[in-house]
Amino acid sequence: MSDINLRKSLGNFNSIICLKALITGLEDVLGKSGAYANLIFAGRIRGSGLVKDLDLSNTKKPLEEWSQLIKDALGVDGTRLCIIKKIEIDGGILRTYLEETVCSAGEEKGSSRKVSFTLGVIQGALEEVTGKKLIGRQTGSVLRGQNYDIIDFKEAY
Repeated sequence: MSDINLRKSLGNFNSIICLKALITGLEDVLGKSGAYANLIFAGRIRGSGLVKDLDLSNTKKPLEEWSQLIKDALGVDGTRLCIIKKIEIDGGILRTYLEETVCSAGEEKGSSRKVSFTLGVIQGALEEVTGKKLIGRQTGSVLRGQNYDIIDFKEAY
C-alpha cells in the first residue's frame, strides 16, 4: 500500500456512507447487473494495483506469507475495505472468508446485496499474485445467515 497521503487535512480515507451512495447511484443508472459488473471491474483494478504496490506479482511466496500481506493491506491497519479471516485452497478453488466488508456494511439482514467491489478487489489481488485469470462467485453472505461473506475463485479457462 502506498505511503503517499493524497489529501493534506482529510487523509486517504472517506466514509462508507459515501461509497454506498456511489454503489446505489450506479445501480440506479446502470441497473443492478450493470453496476455489479462495473464495480467488480473497478475492484479488480484496485486489487491488482495493491498487489503490485506490495511487490507480490506472480509471487513464489507460500500462501500463508502473501495472504497475510494482503490481509494487512486491506484490514484494520490498511485500507479497511474488509477483514480477511482466511484464504484457503480447496481443490481448484481459492476460497476467501471475509468480515465487515464495505459492501455489506449497513445492509439489513436478508438483503440481496452482493459484495461486488470487495469481490473485485480480492479477485484482482489474487489474479495478480497467482498470474492467473479467475472467476469469482459469492457463495456465502453475512446478510443471509452465514458467519462470513465467502467468495470462491476458480481459474478461468
